[in-house]
Amino acid sequence: MRHREVGELMTREVVTVPRDAAFKDIVRTLWQHQVSAVAVVDGMGRPLGVVSERDLLPKSAAQGDFLRSLPASEVLEREKAEGTRAEDVMSAPAVCAGQDWTVAEAARLMEAQGVKRLLVVDSADTLVGIVSRRDLLKIFLRDDDAIRHEITGDVLDGTLHQDPGAITVNVADGRVELHGSVQFKSLIPVIERLCSGVDGVVDVTEHLDYPVDDAPVP
Repeated sequence: MRHREVGELMTREVVTVPRDAAFKDIVRTLWQHQVSAVAVVDGMGRPLGVVSERDLLPKSAAQGDFLRSLPASEVLEREKAEGTRAEDVMSAPAVCAGQDWTVAEAARLMEAQGVKRLLVVDSADTLVGIVSRRDLLKIFLRDDDAIRHEITGDVLDGTLHQDPGAITVNVADGRVELHGSVQFKSLIPVIERLCSGVDGVVDVTEHLDYPVDDAPVP
């Protein structure tokens, strides 16, 4: 089974600013490029952090009584509201992924870190792209025939060495249905798990018979 990698899904043209970029220049860059965040990089092109619209909002809020109403514990928000350069307001350190990461690995890191995007770096930690939640969802746009071919060829035949004629695979909108038979009952959950791991699969339903019940007794 071949999982799609971050390098195939990422956006290669990344909008960046240097760490000393002025606040207004950052806003202008976001506006001109119609993006919601920019990467902050050092002189070698290595990512230091990200400045998103959310990072800039405290400055707008500070136009009123925001700073005076903040509790003393909200040091980070206070510093961002008072910041004038990229390094003052960016979210750091940068949360990065490698080009060879799978979609699942990238999604787990996004979830764990609570971020909407990952900066993608090469082996020298140089910025080469950016991948968003939307980019990761592209795998669910895979054609049903491509999914069916992968399950039939890679999973059932190549990995499990099942008789190609024994199991019929139907795929509609990413939902997989398996009909037919296998030799042992214990194979069924294995087949389900492997099919669920194919990129683009939304759900797996099996209707498989078996002549040998080798499931362990509870």
